[in-house]
Amino acid sequence: MHELAITQSVVDAIMERAAPARVNTVRLVIGRLSGVVPESVRFCFDLVTAGTPLAGAALTIDEPTGWARCRRCGAEFVADDLLVLCGCGCADVAVDGGDDLRIASVGLVPAAETS
Repeated sequence: MHELAITQSVVDAIMERAAPARVNTVRLVIGRLSGVVPESVRFCFDLVTAGTPLAGAALTIDEPTGWARCRRCGAEFVADDLLVLCGCGCADVAVDGGDDLRIASVGLVPAAETS
């Protein structure tokens, strides 16, 4: 399950930037064509944040739709499956969106509330 390693990397990156502050919210963008399963990330998030400044943080995941363009016929279309095929049957497509995997925002607990 590569989502465990991905989630650990996300938590490590947040802790590197936010330490020693406590984190109360994390918003990720995981596109539908990213190859990452959001439900698995949600499950792993609680595991990898235990005992860290992110423990108990609320996780929100945005899942943008994929967009692709056929290199043969030029059609642009919505793509929500990792196997991206144009309606003309061609698999030679360019993914133009929905393959995101990024930290969109992190909410920190104000210093007055951490004491």
